Amino acid sequence: MSFKEQIIPEKLPAHIAIIMDGNGRWAMKQGKDRVFGHQHGIGAVRNAAEAAAELGVKYLTVYAFSTENWNRPRMEVDALMSLFVETIEQEQETLKKNNIRLNAIGDLASLPKENYKKLMDAIGRTKDHNRMVLTLAMSYSSRWEILDAVKKILEDYNRKKITADDLTEAYFGLKLTTAGMPDPELLIRTSGESRLSNFLLWQAAYTELYFTSKLWPEFEKEDLYEAIVNYQNRERRFGLTSQQLNR
Repeated sequence: MSFKEQIIPEKLPAHIAIIMDGNGRWAMKQGKDRVFGHQHGIGAVRNAAEAAAELGVKYLTVYAFSTENWNRPRMEVDALMSLFVETIEQEQETLKKNNIRLNAIGDLASLPKENYKKLMDAIGRTKDHNRMVLTLAMSYSSRWEILDAVKKILEDYNRKKITADDLTEAYFGLKLTTAGMPDPELLIRTSGESRLSNFLLWQAAYTELYFTSKLWPEFEKEDLYEAIVNYQNRERRFGLTSQQLNR
């Protein structure tokens, strides 16, 4: 029985997040430069998005480019930005065919103007799609996001829009870039690394983590199905005991 056949539709995670790791190492295994790996990683994004949408997942968030990635060699960053523009253009038909709405989170103002414009145009063209939301985390890091949320809250406080008693977890969540989205229930990281790398730290407080040794360009639909089956076989307690859950 395939992993897809083992999936229980009623227990499907509404929101899956993915740290797409291993493009560079995959390219090195092929004797190519890192950009070659990034180019081939696009196919894995397409596979994951189509598979998630077909299953009925409502939100898929992928870590595309972190704030720390700006510190990579200039040649690689420039190539990534060019690839980003090309991909936005090429994948419009995939988004339309699968009725997927494109979204983006992060310090988007730091993107080159052309990238920002292409991204906003693509988001606008898919605004009426309602099967699944595909969110690209671009120039994103959780520490940046949390600090940004604190600044927004301080502005509200200084303008006397709120008092200290109004600051709750729910209110804080409204100031995050993921406002309006459910927290991810499953977070997948490829390439054998076992860390969150500054990704969705607030939102992942009770997220189930799944690590695979597959390098991102090797990640196929069946790998996503396997991660979901693994998730569905776990007991999610949210601080409670098993006895409390089974009453």
